[in-house]
Amino acid sequence: MREGPPYYGILESKQHSDFQKRNESVNIKYKAALFAIASAFVLALSKFSAGLTSGSMAVLSSSLDSLLDIFMSGMNFLAIREAAKPADYRHQYGHGKTENLAAVVQSLVIIFTGGMIVYKAIDKFLHKGAIHYSGLDLGVMILSVIFSMVISTVLRKVGEKSDSSALKADALHYSSDLYSNSAAIVAIVLTYYTGITFFDLFFSVVVAFILLVSAQKIFRDGFGGLMDTNAPSDVEQKLHEIISAMPYPYAGYHKMRSRVAGSRKYVDFHLLICRDEKIDAAHKMADRLEIILAGEIKNLDTVIHIEPCSNPCGLSEETCAVRKQEGR
Repeated sequence: MREGPPYYGILESKQHSDFQKRNESVNIKYKAALFAIASAFVLALSKFSAGLTSGSMAVLSSSLDSLLDIFMSGMNFLAIREAAKPADYRHQYGHGKTENLAAVVQSLVIIFTGGMIVYKAIDKFLHKGAIHYSGLDLGVMILSVIFSMVISTVLRKVGEKSDSSALKADALHYSSDLYSNSAAIVAIVLTYYTGITFFDLFFSVVVAFILLVSAQKIFRDGFGGLMDTNAPSDVEQKLHEIISAMPYPYAGYHKMRSRVAGSRKYVDFHLLICRDEKIDAAHKMADRLEIILAGEIKNLDTVIHIEPCSNPCGLSEETCAVRKQEGR
């Protein structure tokens, strides 16, 4: 039986390497999501207990946010697990958009949370609910700031490394927690020293505003993935640089399209090859280009359509720029 061309072995090796890298990336995302769930549980329990003791709306609103963090991080974990499933007959492009859907749902929940925080804060202020602060309140909120900073940093780094839209959304949410918890601390201190309960209302509204701003960005990014928005501009620029640097028989490219689904990026384009070249040589160049692109841009799936160059060429004075560079 005739053996396949030598570059087939390279492709098989590349596919095996990609599979290993994808598994490693999924495991890292799992661990990050579980870390966020456990941390959010500890924070929610601490802040809720302190809030009930003091009657502080700022602390209670922050504890409600931490309870939602548990739900959202749990949802992200399930979304990551679903998105990691391999392509099947009904989902031939995989399940990556599950992460985008999770990000959209997360943004809507955050918007609802912000509205509830404002409602509860105004209701408590109008009915003159008593607020008693203690050192426990301040200690819990300072702990929350530290936890939020650590969690958001971990999720952001893992999200950027794995291109996970779900983890990036969760990181953005925990970053908003960092600011909202800081605002709650200021409210506690000011109310404690002045006795003016309006500060509790004011900073509860600040917390809600921060949540709504972060929700808008999470929604835009997640919904963009569902609507097949182009890959980021830096990715498209990298694609252009790599493709344009290909040697003869490359003669150009056009009709490029790109989209993002969760952690995966998909691109297809027409690769112009010197029309005098054989199909085998053109196919080898396309395979070589796929390997190069996959090595330079993580989580990339590429489809290349080979097209013969139609520019005037031959052996006349109209020799194309590629042939001039190659001395042909």
